[in-house]
Amino acid sequence: MSDQRAWEMRVFLQVVAAGSFSAAARIVGMTPSSTAKLIGRIEGRLAARLIERSTRSLRLTSEGELYRERAEAILGDLDALDAEVVGEARAPTGLIRINVSVPFGQHCLMPQLPAFAREFPKIRLDLTLTDDVVDLYATGADIAFRIGQLADSELLAIRLGDARRRIVASKTYLEEYGIPRTVADLDRHKCLGFNFRRAAAVWPLQAGGRLTDREAQGAITANNGETLRCLATLGLGLARLAEFHIKEDLKAGRLVTVLDDALVDSEAVHALYLGREHAPRRVRAFLDFMTPRLRETLREPLGAGWS
Repeated sequence: MSDQRAWEMRVFLQVVAAGSFSAAARIVGMTPSSTAKLIGRIEGRLAARLIERSTRSLRLTSEGELYRERAEAILGDLDALDAEVVGEARAPTGLIRINVSVPFGQHCLMPQLPAFAREFPKIRLDLTLTDDVVDLYATGADIAFRIGQLADSELLAIRLGDARRRIVASKTYLEEYGIPRTVADLDRHKCLGFNFRRAAAVWPLQAGGRLTDREAQGAITANNGETLRCLATLGLGLARLAEFHIKEDLKAGRLVTVLDDALVDSEAVHALYLGREHAPRRVRAFLDFMTPRLRETLREPLGAGWS
């Protein structure tokens, strides 16, 4: 690759980072007009528009997102090669933007971060914890962790394991309302649910050897699993939550499981990332570090006597 191509990539990435031609121009030592013309030359060579311009902001097109991913990976590898040749540190550097659900982030991912930070001190992390499913391209996230069926996309996916769900309640709730022994007993119980549109208000249950989707919607709903867990520990109803989410509550006796034989509910957990086979070194380092640890976390059993 020519030095000119590498320079064009660096200017393009600086424009993306700065958010304007004028700000990027000051950083790279060019005029705003020459910076805009350089981006135009790249677009002309590729016969594709990379940046949508407006009077107030710049926005990457889907082609621009792809160019950004590949440019970051290529320049990252070039920088790493230079560092290796001159004997400098080979540690990955830079920012990784991560999108993860609230429960998985708090109970699985975040406990691994101290060890990661010690091993990769030059990598910065930007964490977004939300139970809303976001578009990685639109938000600029590099990695997302997803539980459930994946939508068709060009993103790469690493399967981390399975998240089995359990129906849980506090002991105080069960003392007041009784322990549900059959699926039919749920009709007289308060069931806590999610309020976002993609979440079905049914629980997949097995009764009499047959699988059925049981309506399970109570007086309280919430927009994330961590809130539902807290509501359940407060004795406000039954909740259907992932095992990884409630292990500590079960161990401490804050929650107990019910209808274990009836609930048939498990979903795959994946790490999704941009970059295809040319993901930046920092992203590969994060995934290589986290994948075996998260797989082990998802494999850990609840333990005898917790339900």
